[in-house]
Amino acid sequence: MRSWQICTVTQYTLRPIEPADRAVVIRLLVQDWGDVSVYAVALGGLVDASVLPGWIAEQDGQVAGLLTYRLSGSTLDIVTISAYRSGGGIGTALIEKLTAQAAALGAKRIRVATTNDNTDALRFYQRCGFHMTAVRPDAITKARRRHKPQIPEIGHHGIPIRDEIDLELPV
Repeated sequence: MRSWQICTVTQYTLRPIEPADRAVVIRLLVQDWGDVSVYAVALGGLVDASVLPGWIAEQDGQVAGLLTYRLSGSTLDIVTISAYRSGGGIGTALIEKLTAQAAALGAKRIRVATTNDNTDALRFYQRCGFHMTAVRPDAITKARRRHKPQIPEIGHHGIPIRDEIDLELPV
């Protein structure tokens, strides 16, 4: 018997990432991020998201969403979150699942970092109860030069990608 419960939220089934899922997780991370390594100053630089714990949202046997996280002290960092069908509540279901698990992991807060161009993410996280807690001007510009040159210069809505913004949710 597994120590976790499968949670069905609306039409999606949420389950933890298992070792057998790693090939799919790697494929999705490369598809979404161009690599398995995700850069965020809040995370201390590059993080290999393919080896992290997380949750998969499924619908009709297909992956509908993915969330990876890392626990550091009492902070639970969302490293990646993706919904492969928009507007269906997948991202919200993944955040709610992580929030429900956070206290059991010893987390006092959930943190996520995004870029200044990602206005959709900023709107989404704030609707989920997150508050902006830090802005690091030119963090992405520096990261592009030093660590990950494949980060695009222009992002969503034609906005130059320069800054990193932290958002937090108390647990």
